Amino acid sequence: MDALATTRMSSKGQVVIPETIRKRLKLEEGAQFVVVGDADVIILKAIEPPDLGEFAELIQQARTQAKAAGLKKKDIETAIAKARGRK
Repeated sequence: MDALATTRMSSKGQVVIPETIRKRLKLEEGAQFVVVGDADVIILKAIEPPDLGEFAELIQQARTQAKAAGLKKKDIETAIAKARGRK
């Protein structure tokens, strides 16, 4: 099992993940990553979107917490407008 491989960056900033690594991690075309860079270290962390059931659960949790905090729909609309730079 190859855990170490080398690759190069293209002039467009593209990096190929070596085939042995892609196969071992079961990465397919279109896979998404979070990229973290610090000093001379770059970390790619594969991410997957939550399934719709998970997403529905997260929304319900957010609604429950918002209700417990006393937030109203208008409070959220105001916060969104402020974050988008509108008043």
